Amino acid sequence: MSRGIRASVCMATYKGAEYVAEQIESIVAQLGPDDELVIVDDCSPDDTAAVIVSTIDRLGESRVFLTKTDTNVGYVRAFEAAIRRARGRFVFLSDQDDVWTPGRHELMIAGLSRSLVVAGNHSILGRNGARLWYPPLRARGSRRYLANLFAIMIGYRPYFGCAMGFRREAIDGGILPIPEYVTESHDIWIAITGNVRHSIRHLDEVVVERRLHDSNQTPLGIRGLPTILAARRRFARLTAEASRRARVARRARAARRARS
Repeated sequence: MSRGIRASVCMATYKGAEYVAEQIESIVAQLGPDDELVIVDDCSPDDTAAVIVSTIDRLGESRVFLTKTDTNVGYVRAFEAAIRRARGRFVFLSDQDDVWTPGRHELMIAGLSRSLVVAGNHSILGRNGARLWYPPLRARGSRRYLANLFAIMIGYRPYFGCAMGFRREAIDGGILPIPEYVTESHDIWIAITGNVRHSIRHLDEVVVERRLHDSNQTPLGIRGLPTILAARRRFARLTAEASRRARVARRARAARRARS
């Protein structure tokens, strides 16, 4: 980690040429001089990467860094690659086609002052504060860890990666490596990690306006029963894995204290 980097925003892109410039603009408008935007393009077949480069040049930005995968690895692995490249003390996730709300960046950094993970709310771009059908996150529910895990299993806790972030201490041996069987819902894995470790902060505020369109990776409607059941089995498996990693982390901390 570079000691000079405060916060890293990690974005994964794929066929996002239409909207990515607007999203980059909304992000860099909030970055401080010691922040960075790390973009991993997942081998887009269109001109997404060219649009990103053009946007960086047009804005005269030295805080934005683009890398490209050699093959299409899927958005979870692209986000994982971006997180590995991040150098900041705080790490935030960003989709390629949303718009950040004013003040989001500093608000979320403040939310990480005492928690490993922070999660805010979303609204739908252009729909006057409307949201998807999920009930909003509430700050008062931050410490209801078992209730949050149960809500994840049921499927009504709105943890979206585009509205989440975490401290660097949560990465190695915690969030990363993302389990190999996770091909979607990396945001749920991060939320599970925060709740299992009793260190997650919910924000009442809306921190991102989500753009809904036919190419969204997040499903916009209710899925079929087999898909829902498979997801719940995966979430249970992820909870067990997060608990195992938390135990390993506790033992490591205890060993360090004993040596000192």
